[in-house]
Formats: sequence, C-alpha cells, structure tokens
Amino acid sequence: MHKKSFQTSVLSVAAALIILSSPLFAEAQTMEKLTNKAEQLVAPLTGETDERLEKVATFDHQVTGVTVSEDGRIFVNFPRWSEDVPVSVAEVMKDGSIKPYPNDAWNAWRNAKMSEISPKDHFVTVQSVVADGRGSLWVVDPAAPNAEKTVKDGPKLVQVDLKTNAVKRVYPFAPDIAGPASYLNDVRIAPDGAFAYFTDSGSPGGLVVLDLNSGKAWRVLSDDPSTQFEKDVVVQVDGKPLRRPDGRQPLFNADSIALSKDGKTLYWKALTGKTMYRISTEALQKAGQDPSAAKPEKFADTEPTDGLWIDDQNRIYLTTIQNDGIKILGPDGKVTPFLQDSRLRWPDTFSHGPDGTMYITASHIQDSPWFHQGWTDDSFTLFKFKPPR
Repeated sequence: MHKKSFQTSVLSVAAALIILSSPLFAEAQTMEKLTNKAEQLVAPLTGETDERLEKVATFDHQVTGVTVSEDGRIFVNFPRWSEDVPVSVAEVMKDGSIKPYPNDAWNAWRNAKMSEISPKDHFVTVQSVVADGRGSLWVVDPAAPNAEKTVKDGPKLVQVDLKTNAVKRVYPFAPDIAGPASYLNDVRIAPDGAFAYFTDSGSPGGLVVLDLNSGKAWRVLSDDPSTQFEKDVVVQVDGKPLRRPDGRQPLFNADSIALSKDGKTLYWKALTGKTMYRISTEALQKAGQDPSAAKPEKFADTEPTDGLWIDDQNRIYLTTIQNDGIKILGPDGKVTPFLQDSRLRWPDTFSHGPDGTMYITASHIQDSPWFHQGWTDDSFTLFKFKPPR
C-alpha cells in the first residue's frame, strides 16, 4: 500500500540545475529560495507517498476549502492571503480546469481596487465553501485580506442556489459578530437547514451561531479557553517548530469544526491546540438569549489539526499538520493513523462525495510567504481517497 524511495545525490543536482537555469528563476534571488526549490524537486523522491491518495486537480494559487455537492460537482476556494488571487470561488470541471463561481462578477474583487468595489456583494477573502446536500453552496467570507484586519461591510455568509447557479441570499455580519480582528474560518450547516455554526480563529477566538431563517447571529464562547490557542502547544512541521521570520509562532484560535450527522453535537478545536471540545447545538441556540447555557465539554486529546470531518460511523477524521497526514478519532477516543503522504503539505479541508469518496486539499501554509521570503512549495493540489470501511 505504501511506496518509499530515497535518493542521496539528487539534492545537489537539483540545486545545480536551478542555478544553471537562473533566468527562469529571476525572482529566486536568495540562497534560501534556491535551497528550498532544490528540496522541492527532491521531495517526491525522498518523501513518503501513499497510493491510496489520488490527485484530482492542481491549481496555480493556494487552495484551502473544498466541497462536493450531492450530484458530484466539486467546488474549491482560494483565500486572498499572500496574493491578490484572480478567483476566490471556483467549480472544478471534469478536465481539472476551474470556472469562477457563481460568476465573474462575484469574483471581481481586487485589493488594489477595494475603494471602487463593494465588499457587500463581492468575495473579498473566502476561507471556506460547504455544500449542504440540500441544493445550496455556502461560502464563508471573513473579508480579511492576508488574515489581517477585516474590510468594513465585508464579513458574510453567501448562499448560492446550485440549480440556478445564482446567489440566493447574503448574510452580513455586523462588527459585534465579526470585529476588526475576527477571522470566520469554517461553517457547518444544520441538517434541517435552520442554523449555521462557525469557528472564528481570529481575535478573540470563538464560535458564531447564525439563524438562517431570521438572519440573526450571536457569538458563543468568545474569548473562552475552549476557543483560544493553547500556550503550551507548538505547531511543528518538517520536524521543527514553525516560526515566522521574526520568530513568532502561529497562534490560531478556534479553527477545526465538525457537526454530528444528527446535527445535535458540534465539535471544534484551536489549530494551535490539542484539546477537542464539544457542545450540544441546543445549548448553542439557547445561548443567543442566555450565554450561560453554553458549557463546553472536553472531548479528546489530539494534536494541532486543521480540518475535521465526521462519517456515518461517528469517526472523526483529522488532518495532521506535523506529519502530512490523516488520522481517525474513533468513538472510543482512540486516535489511529490512517494515511501519510509528503504531498499533503498542510492538509487542510475534507469533503465527502456522494459516492463515498473523500476529498482533501493541501494548502501549503508552512511553505508560504508568511514563513519564508517567497513560496518554497507551490504545488497546490486537490486529492481524493477512499475512507476505511
């Protein structure tokens, strides 16, 4: 099932090739860039791959979210982090190409033209896309370019009708819900379509509940220990602590989120954290009137993760950052490694297709300009795999 291959001399050869072809790498002016690029070329030879992981499509820009509709249509999103991306939300066509979705107009925002374009009806910085299995695509727009300050009137949830491919409704978030330092990260839609539940990985971290009928939203567990990063947890990649150029480590609050199949229990955890929490959605709904109703419960000890997904057997899939892999948390509380692949650089988001296939993105956050002078690995890819029975 697993294939490994190692090559000792390829690194120096790859580096030499890069140096000899320097005109093709005009932007790679530093030794760090040359070394990182060489390591990237060698990675497929020295890394561990798993034949169960199948490539679906590759992209020119950083991808985070993926979702698959009930009829098998695939959608992805490209956050406006390190660059002013030309497309925020796209449908992946059968040949692997992408098409702006729902249209070009919604994808017309550009940072350079932010004074000319309304953030109310354009995608500013899309973080997540979720198909609800009931005919709608939901788009989470925290509207914070480079994950920094939110753009005024920008944070919103957008509902797109998959039958007509037209925006059906926009749910704007006021500053008391999505403040200047907030970053709405991911969403889960209740099975009956009545509520949406979000994690906010910004500051302060928290959960957000949205009544999809009335449009009213409220924050829950905002600045609560259950939604904040854990000070004693260090995010590690490639066998060492991940650090920005100025020495700071990534401190991400509530990020990972999953909703039980019956819609009664919400699970979440901080990315910079090991503790997974859960709470009844009934309590989250009551918290709109009585904040004291929200009492989080510690559920499991894991590790820094990004994406979560619950299957029909109540197994929770976790994307594990430090080993480019996927692990499964069983109902018994035991975490079992499932898949590890060097191509899964920062495994990000899961989605479950109608035929049972699982899809996953690799967002390469540790390879981004947040942590280097430039991209050190920009092989942005959407993969798929068959989950264990």
